[in-house]
Amino acid sequence: MRICVYCASSAQCDPIYHQAAFGLGVLLADAGCTTVYGGGGIGSMGALADGALSKQGDVIGIIPRFMTEVEWQHPGVATLEIVEDMRERKHRLLAGSDAVIALPGGCGTLEEVFEAITLKRLGLYFKPIIFVNTKGFYDGLRSFLEHTIRERMLSDAHGAMWQFVDRAEDVLPAIRDSAAWPENARDFAALKPA
Repeated sequence: MRICVYCASSAQCDPIYHQAAFGLGVLLADAGCTTVYGGGGIGSMGALADGALSKQGDVIGIIPRFMTEVEWQHPGVATLEIVEDMRERKHRLLAGSDAVIALPGGCGTLEEVFEAITLKRLGLYFKPIIFVNTKGFYDGLRSFLEHTIRERMLSDAHGAMWQFVDRAEDVLPAIRDSAAWPENARDFAALKPA
């Protein structure tokens, strides 16, 4: 499986987030998965790659050229694809992935995972989307997404586009147990008048 992982570059957050990222990298490598991520060398990004590489896992980093000019890339990732901009990076991260995982992160992580959710709603992406809720990081986001459903901005069916798990160890079982997203997702993408 090719697993797309969105995560943070912050080196100042609670180390528990880096530990979870490292652990996820180990788990993905042990399962024979290819980890595709943003190519960074610090924060959760670096920890994720370090975890996978510690088990000789297959890691692909996709990073915009301007980030390599300030040396944000991970020095140990052999397959580092340098792209022209952030848009191309997002496209390349998601293309061909068998699942999306969002570790705790900031605005970049949120932008990336919400694009994946949007594409899934529109029937352009059909794979599992998993939030890793380390230390309750995504509790507020989970409440907000439930609010969007209650307020009829999304339908009840759209609540099945994502899953939340508490630990990295729960990611692969969540992917395996995910129900297939309907091929006719466009038929209910818009909430039409009743």
